[in-house]
Amino acid sequence: MTFMARHGLALVAAMAALIGHSLAAVPRARKTAALADHPERGDVPGWVMITLMSAVLVAALLALAGPALEAMFNQAMDTVGK
Repeated sequence: MTFMARHGLALVAAMAALIGHSLAAVPRARKTAALADHPERGDVPGWVMITLMSAVLVAALLALAGPALEAMFNQAMDTVGK
C-alpha cells in the first residue's frame, strides 16, 4: 500500500468521525404543523449526510485504487509517447 493510500484512508476515517460528531451536535428544530404540511420542505440533514457519505466513499475508493489508476495512466502515457 502506498503512502497516499495509507494516509488517505486515515484521513477519510478521521473526516467521517468528525462529520458524524458535528452532525450529532446540530440541534434539531421542532416541526410545526405549518412546516410539516409544506410539500416542498426537504430533509436537509438527510441530504447533507448522503452527500458527505458519498464524498467519503469516493475518497476511500480513490485511496484504494490510486496506485492502480496511477499505473494505468503511466502506461497509457508511455504508449502515447512512443
